[in-house]
Amino acid sequence: MRGSTMHADVLALLVVWLLCACGASSRSRGRTLQTYSQIRSRRETTRTEGGVRKPGSPILKRSPDITKNPVTKSEQLLRIDDHDFTMRPGFGGPAIPVGVDVQVESLDTISEVDMDFTMTLYLRHYWKDERLSFPSTTNQSMTFDSRLVKKIWVPDMFFVHSKRSFIHDTTTDNVMLRVYPDGKVLYSVRVTVTAMCNMDLSHFPLDTQTCSLEIESYAYTDDDLMLYWKKGNDSLKTDDRISLSQFLIQEFHTTTKLAFYSSTGWYNRLYINFTLRRHIFFFLLQTYFPATLMVMLSWVSFWIDRRAVPARVPLGITTVLTMSTIITGVNASMPRVSYIKAVDIYLWVSFVFVFLSVIEYAAVNYLSTLQERKERKLREKLPCTCGISHSGQIMMSSSYSEMDAMTTGHYGMPEMNGDKRERILVQLALDKEQGAHGQGGNTRSYNSSMWIDTHAIDKYSRVIFPGAYTLFNIIYWSIYS
Repeated sequence: MRGSTMHADVLALLVVWLLCACGASSRSRGRTLQTYSQIRSRRETTRTEGGVRKPGSPILKRSPDITKNPVTKSEQLLRIDDHDFTMRPGFGGPAIPVGVDVQVESLDTISEVDMDFTMTLYLRHYWKDERLSFPSTTNQSMTFDSRLVKKIWVPDMFFVHSKRSFIHDTTTDNVMLRVYPDGKVLYSVRVTVTAMCNMDLSHFPLDTQTCSLEIESYAYTDDDLMLYWKKGNDSLKTDDRISLSQFLIQEFHTTTKLAFYSSTGWYNRLYINFTLRRHIFFFLLQTYFPATLMVMLSWVSFWIDRRAVPARVPLGITTVLTMSTIITGVNASMPRVSYIKAVDIYLWVSFVFVFLSVIEYAAVNYLSTLQERKERKLREKLPCTCGISHSGQIMMSSSYSEMDAMTTGHYGMPEMNGDKRERILVQLALDKEQGAHGQGGNTRSYNSSMWIDTHAIDKYSRVIFPGAYTLFNIIYWSIYS
């Protein structure tokens, strides 16, 4: 009896414990579910406060993601696929106006040999294409790169008389396209172009050159496209840091003209004109000063004794060869033009002066040789002079001293007594010969013609050569400077 009672108590305790365990688990699960529902309700409340839904309001649809909407693609917003952009805007109507402005970034090189110049610039075009208009509430423009340029119509500009040109592509193509809601378009490219420049080098290196960069449409005549400078002469801007080694940039300006082609018609052409004045200081140091110094060096031979052949001949030849080298060096860096340049006139006149100094010594030497031959012949005809009186010698000495001052037989050199006595005898023989023929009155004139003063050529050259060269320089610089 007692045993059955104990079993009943144990069974009752187990049942109570099981019931307690089940209640605890259900309460914990309820708390977990409640916590998740509270978290979810808080998230929904946060989103609705951001503009989607508020507590107690009806459920609203979430606004679409603009970045994922295919309607916002530029091609569809500009309706590129709806139009034929192979035709110009307003085809069949009046010519479309295209404004142009340019900003010169650099003027790189000016070549006289190739007669061209290289320029880097920003070329901008302005026109209106209503096919590209798009709705906008903020009236803001859209900017694109070169990928969209290939899908729409742009002006087909090219550089007339261009030798080489390219659009910069580092790190990408330097092309910009900006479209406004009303259809206005700005198209800008950064380009480097090498174009021809017809130079007149007749005043080189004292010259001023004017070069032009010409812009024109290749396909569209003035009936379809009208090119114009957007702001007149203000359409051309230049960098203040532009400088050239040999030229001074004096002026940049713009002009507009019509160009006619017999096969296609009239075209609008825009001109970028710039004037360059050459710096002369470089050529003064490298060409004019050396040439002048060579001419002055050739004059040194006029002060050297005519009998110093090893001194005067090499001096003349050296100056002639140096002038030839200067002329060759200048012409090597110049184009082979068929007219005479200003520097050619200066160098060749200087060369003539140097050459004449060599000819001058040849004339002096030749006349001196003739004089020595005549003296030798008279010396061979002299009679014996043993009976000459002392007074006669004094008279002959005074007569000879007057004549010897003009002779060049021993210019600047001390003479021996024998040589002077021999010359006195030659003079005496001439006086006797003139007295025998009754021509004593013409003795002095005969002596003057017989004793040619070869030193007079050097004396006159010391004055004539510098004076003539100075006069040439005055005339030259007054004409070309």
